[in-house]
Amino acid sequence: MKILFSSAGSPATVFAIAPLATAVRNAGHEVFVSANADMVPAITGVGLPAISVTSRPLKDFVTKDRAGDPVPRPQDPTEELQFVGRWFGRLAAESLEPLRELSRHWRPDVVVGGSMSYVAGLLAASLGVPYVRQTIDTTETTGIDPGAAAELAPELADLGLSGLPDPDLLVDICPPSLRPPGAPAARPMRWTPGNRQSLLEPWMYTRGERKRVCVTMGSRVLLTHNVDFLAELAAAVGALDVEVVVAAPDQAAERLRDVTGVRAGWVPLDVVARTCDLIVHHGGGVTSMTAMHAGVPQLILPDSAYSAVPARRIADLGAGLTVRLGEDTSDVITTACKEILSDPAFGRNAAAIAAEIAALPGPAAVAAEIGTLGAG
Repeated sequence: MKILFSSAGSPATVFAIAPLATAVRNAGHEVFVSANADMVPAITGVGLPAISVTSRPLKDFVTKDRAGDPVPRPQDPTEELQFVGRWFGRLAAESLEPLRELSRHWRPDVVVGGSMSYVAGLLAASLGVPYVRQTIDTTETTGIDPGAAAELAPELADLGLSGLPDPDLLVDICPPSLRPPGAPAARPMRWTPGNRQSLLEPWMYTRGERKRVCVTMGSRVLLTHNVDFLAELAAAVGALDVEVVVAAPDQAAERLRDVTGVRAGWVPLDVVARTCDLIVHHGGGVTSMTAMHAGVPQLILPDSAYSAVPARRIADLGAGLTVRLGEDTSDVITTACKEILSDPAFGRNAAAIAAEIAALPGPAAVAAEIGTLGAG
């Protein structure tokens, strides 16, 4: 059986679907994973076959409309969510025809897409095959989907659809205690790290004498953040007499090593996370999931409206704290770090979420269900 997985423009969207794609492949099915060209190394880096649907980077879809004109980022939280949906919608629109062309030679029996890989539903509807949607983190898409639907109105009309296609199977990796009220029925699946690996050094999997704090702004730090901010953040945390590890792409890490004097670079976060006492980050979904999987408390500095809500839920469960954008001064961050590191309740609550995740069915069980769906 041929099963196409579609990611949506960033390494995180690749890493999130990689465990299920690998499980489907291990079950004996033929698997391709599609993405924009600059994500091909992320796909092949986790051992999966890659298909490029566009040579344009994600930044183009974020900052420009279909005519190539600049698109300003709105300040209103509701409008910002729809803005996110629109840029993923633009990526989906550009990806549709290349995937239709692929299907003329390699026709998938099932199409699987991450939460915001909207082309997956469009392609499945076009081909008349089952569509599976997998959540990639704990972020709700209820505010994002309308923006994608508005952007994709021409493509939906061509398919005779009045809205985004409903999946035949919704797979949700969100821990049960973090699912929002009224969330749709879904097939739960245990979240498993799917990030790219590297040669391990002993410090990555052993603890030192001091507490360890990992600081990261995710894999898109050069796109979404000023590297100087990351350096200032690492320096603020380092003032607490802790060991600081900065997880960042190598091109950003070169500057960070000079500025902060801490360990910095691309590290396998799933390995390093288990040696940490705290992870400080921007609210990235995969980073949050990695911390929860490892049972590590989090200090979350949400950089957008759509990351603020799930960050608040983690804090409400006592597994971390959040600092709102604009209030993330060095003093506020160090005070929050001190609170988390000094109160063992944060660690206990984070461990409880990790136990929830471990109790969910693994990707292999869901892979079997997808195989049945395609055969039906």
